[in-house]
Amino acid sequence: MDDVVLRGPLIADGTGTPAYRADVSIKDGVIASIGEGLSGTRSIDADGLVLAPGFIDMHSHSDLRILAEPDHLAKVSQGVTTEVLGQDGLSYAPVNDEVLETLRGQLAGWNDDPPGFDWNWRSVGQYLDRLDQGIAVNAAYLVPQGTLRMLVVGWDDRAATDTEIAVMKDQLAQALVQGAFGMSSGLTYTPGMYADTSELVQLCEVVGSFGGFYSPHHRSYGAGALEAYAEMVDVSKRSGCPLHLAHATMNFPVNKGRAPELLALLDSAISEGADVSLDTYPYLPGATYLSALLPSWATEGGPDRALARLSDVDTRERIREEIEEIGSDGCHGVPVDWDSIEINGVRNDRNAHLVGASVLQSAARLGRNPADLYFDTLVDERLGTSCLMHVGHEENVQAIMKHPAHTGGSDGLLVGDRPHPRAWGTFPRYFARYVRELGVLSLEECVEHLTGRAAKRLRLTDRGLVREGYAADLVLFDASKIADTATFDQPRQQAAGIPYVFCNGVTVIDDGTATGALPGHSLRSRP
Repeated sequence: MDDVVLRGPLIADGTGTPAYRADVSIKDGVIASIGEGLSGTRSIDADGLVLAPGFIDMHSHSDLRILAEPDHLAKVSQGVTTEVLGQDGLSYAPVNDEVLETLRGQLAGWNDDPPGFDWNWRSVGQYLDRLDQGIAVNAAYLVPQGTLRMLVVGWDDRAATDTEIAVMKDQLAQALVQGAFGMSSGLTYTPGMYADTSELVQLCEVVGSFGGFYSPHHRSYGAGALEAYAEMVDVSKRSGCPLHLAHATMNFPVNKGRAPELLALLDSAISEGADVSLDTYPYLPGATYLSALLPSWATEGGPDRALARLSDVDTRERIREEIEEIGSDGCHGVPVDWDSIEINGVRNDRNAHLVGASVLQSAARLGRNPADLYFDTLVDERLGTSCLMHVGHEENVQAIMKHPAHTGGSDGLLVGDRPHPRAWGTFPRYFARYVRELGVLSLEECVEHLTGRAAKRLRLTDRGLVREGYAADLVLFDASKIADTATFDQPRQQAAGIPYVFCNGVTVIDDGTATGALPGHSLRSRP
């Protein structure tokens, strides 16, 4: 571990209070002292730089990439020192062999399915042990409710039986004891979306009893978004489980300018005693796998049955009608606008010509019907295609990020030909655009959102603040130069203005260059 003194930085300590100047010494992995005239083996001139706690990515999809590429440049280069995995109700633990095989295909559009990868875990505890073999940042894990349902109930679109709920509750409790911080849901993704409100309440009762929190991707970010948010608030109230709303925004044309309605709902719940927080990313487009647009009934039974339906002429027409004319539940109840759906990652080289264009643009270029191109691509790719959804609104993004319950999450996918730039640029973009350029947040407020508030939600008592005795997860950046350089055309670009990042007291970015050090480890909750 490094023995370092940072001389003269402006310290934004993660509490939101005014920044101040002092020296900071790092020793034995922790912040040893804050003051003047400190000594260390190495001295870094930090005059003109801001020192902040390492950023906490509250919504990350690095579940495989952090293992396949443990140096994790996308995150360490933007100052992230902790990220929360197991999001949107779908990840790789707890599983059995059959469920893992299914997930590898289903989530290829999110995480790829790297050849020769060693899948040497099945439980949450074993997955956390695997993280402890060497990663660049710290990682916390949420139990994915969709995976849990897949493991116990399968892919059937029905209510779980009392016996099945009891088994899920037992599996959930085991995962929380092993170190998970709570539970996530993806209620527009199968099979998690098949759970009714009562089932979610019963699972959240377990989560709350262990001191965890519930982080749902709820049933709609489009038509019915407010009703979907209200359901999650109701689940939290009925179960007594704290609520953290994942990538909380109001998307699609039906919700333009409606963020104040969402915030009023949350403020009312908080005033009544509900424990509610949320995260967002500072971009307008979203990202997911292309098959997520399908109606839930079309994917019941798993990927093989979904592919069979897509290959049947009559069933395909029924699906097309629901997607294009009615608005499928997979597309948030909004009829799809093919010009807003951009393919950004494919598994087969023969489909590379589709990357970087909307489904409508590619269909026009090829002289094809957009829906047929969409269906044929899913079949040819075996559902392993990723996409961008251009459905956001700037006024909603700004209104929500100012809320006192707000934290930051990248929701970043690290695979594909042109992944969303949020995977590399979320945290510097907050400072470049929303602090320096637009003044939506002050420097100290922004640091608090991205550090101290997130640590509080995770109940971390030794991270998220610049304080003596806290883990030395720290980032030094130039407030006048910090910027996201990742774009939609060139998404894998290292951020500017971040010369130093420390994780557990070890330098992972040194004078702007990645060191390759792997000082990170799993963070485990203490129920």
